[in-house]
Amino acid sequence: MTCKIIPIFIPHQGCSNRCVFCNQYRTVGGQPEEITETFFEQTVSAHLRTLKHNGIRRQIAFYGGNFTGMDEAYQTKLLRMANAFIQKGLLHSVRISTRPDCINSAQIDFLRSFHVATVEIGAQSLSDDVLLLAGRGHSSADVIRATQQLRAKGMETGLHLMVGLPGDNLMQFSSTIEKAIGLKPDMVRIHPTIVFQDTALAQEYFRGAYKPLSMLDAIDYCKYAVLEFEKAHIPVIRLGLQTTPEMEAPGAILAGPYHPAFGSLVQEAIFLDMASKLLTSAQSRKEIAFHVSIKDEPNLRGHGNINIKKLKENFALNKIDIYANNDQERGSLMLVMDGRTSRINKCDLIC
Repeated sequence: MTCKIIPIFIPHQGCSNRCVFCNQYRTVGGQPEEITETFFEQTVSAHLRTLKHNGIRRQIAFYGGNFTGMDEAYQTKLLRMANAFIQKGLLHSVRISTRPDCINSAQIDFLRSFHVATVEIGAQSLSDDVLLLAGRGHSSADVIRATQQLRAKGMETGLHLMVGLPGDNLMQFSSTIEKAIGLKPDMVRIHPTIVFQDTALAQEYFRGAYKPLSMLDAIDYCKYAVLEFEKAHIPVIRLGLQTTPEMEAPGAILAGPYHPAFGSLVQEAIFLDMASKLLTSAQSRKEIAFHVSIKDEPNLRGHGNINIKKLKENFALNKIDIYANNDQERGSLMLVMDGRTSRINKCDLIC
């Protein structure tokens, strides 16, 4: 079921330590130190005015900090604010993000009593070596235990993963993806590691002790992850960081594969691979037409039609016709050429 999320940010709240990559002032923007009832009601009401009452599930989401690591009285205060909207029928449930070492059975029961339906776990990696170098302060065993406990109690569960952390490499990241799939989360978020100003990672970068991923490598890593999760029927609900004005301020980002539409770059790379695979297996390439879902047409074309330009160059094509329609399955691509039809889905790239 489609879900509309109304975010309330609590940056650094409940965090017992600061990870080497973290500068939440930049990643979530300027937010009040304490969420007052007036601020909460105004923020939620403003969002609700833009949403249609069409049966789509609506959630309050507390993001940016470690919700279950906060003082329980403050947790209760925030949850009661959200529940006031739920009792009026304006919202359906609550979503929180938290650390895996701050979840236990009693905490889950407490959350459920306040209509918390979804918990997103900041796992970042399932490699203990990578977690140590990132300064996370928890282990992969904590991630596994927390996810299993949440699922056992019927909670919708998400995992937040990062690529390109200190000590990470393709082998480590592939292992993380494999382990994450084994946990069967309901959803996943992935973003590449960015070097922000005023972080421990920035100091490592200036010393030459940390080298961020290139944009091409970050796209390749995330492309692999997306395909693996899709094959396992686990949705990746976000790729890359949500842009804030603070992130785009001069000097805020020092290095790393940042792009405001990073997720689109990954999807475009996947569709370029799909189109290339279809063309590589073709016997003749005189009249080329691709059929694609309307929603996937931008992914096939790429920014500034870059994918079409690459396909023409790589396969010596003069013209490529594209037909987008509502009936085509998302994530699929059909090639019609000289009266012959061939088809590919995303998972065909790895199956």
